[in-house]
Amino acid sequence: MPTTPPTVLAVIPARGGSKGVPAKNLAPVAGIPLVGRAVRACLAAPRVTDVVVSTDDPAIAETARAFGAQAVQRPAGLSGDTATSESAVRHALDAFEAASGRAADVVLLVQCTSPFLTAEEVDATAARIVSGEADTAFTAAPTHGFLWKENPGGADGATGVNHDKAHRPRRQDREPEYLETGAVYAMAADGFRTHGHRFFGRTALVVTDPARALEIDDPHDLARARALAPLLDAPVTPTLDDVDAVVLDFDGTQTDDRVHIDADGREFVSVHRGDGLGIAALRRAGVPLLILSTEQNPVVAARARKLRVPVLHGVDRKDLALKQWCDQRGVDPQRVLYAGNDVNDLPCFHLVGWPVAVGSAHDSVRAAARAVTHTPGGSGAIREIAAWLLGPELHTPDA
Repeated sequence: MPTTPPTVLAVIPARGGSKGVPAKNLAPVAGIPLVGRAVRACLAAPRVTDVVVSTDDPAIAETARAFGAQAVQRPAGLSGDTATSESAVRHALDAFEAASGRAADVVLLVQCTSPFLTAEEVDATAARIVSGEADTAFTAAPTHGFLWKENPGGADGATGVNHDKAHRPRRQDREPEYLETGAVYAMAADGFRTHGHRFFGRTALVVTDPARALEIDDPHDLARARALAPLLDAPVTPTLDDVDAVVLDFDGTQTDDRVHIDADGREFVSVHRGDGLGIAALRRAGVPLLILSTEQNPVVAARARKLRVPVLHGVDRKDLALKQWCDQRGVDPQRVLYAGNDVNDLPCFHLVGWPVAVGSAHDSVRAAARAVTHTPGGSGAIREIAAWLLGPELHTPDA
């Protein structure tokens, strides 16, 4: 007879308060909030059956639900700086079982401060418990570092922790050592209830790539994560199923960011015919379009008329204008693709679900983007984006 698969509950603690990085759990890395990245990894792990975000913050709860997780309201007594992660997991476990009427067999503690956590790592950690191999498991990265401790006033001064300072063996001659990444912990649920902590019984290591091991505790960690994201994240581009509207910056996105000025002060820019082709295909497909620019310039309006696309230009706060445009049309910003190239586009990047940088964008914009075109601005980048959504031959969906 077929057996019922075990219930594997992933709990992501994500309180609102953070002293090191304000609103840390909502901070975007490659266009996705940290809590959303953790939810996404858990949902993609085959053995995980349910994902719960434990939070005291309504904005985090809303974001968790938007990414497909359940949200559990964490009591104030479990939300302070001294509250343990175990207490949040225990509360979420109780709330889940009471609401679902199902008992969890395995419970995972997943930290959204580890931005490069993968679904494979989540699944491998859960597998150690599901298989009966271990009672607890956690992700760890191999390390070859020599650890020291200070001994003020001691005769020998600083001493080695994991080595004898008089004997420095080669790396290949040392016993392997592993560093907790802090990303994922898995526990047999009944054992967790009994012991109240994440390490009991037989413990297994899930060895991960040290290049992906990063915990965000301060603004410098967040900056490193954003710089590393284009290198460590799997390339991803949206399809038409992911997007309800497309909003385009103008200068540097639809142009190469250069301006030609004649003797009378009139400005001229160069645009790409491929971009016009892509925009026309999106318009025929029924995708709402908008050109949004801070420049109050006749050339922007003229190009918008040529493309038959609405335009808002001379806008000081592009993010506010974009939010108002979405509200007026009943469009969820999380289903908007916004394409830009420079730092004045970053507020819009933080508002939408699909921030896209053109290939020639500023480094900080590329780091904040969820996707980056191969093509530079003004050379067909918008044509490339249209091909993501409609296919390389820009097939218009059937009516």
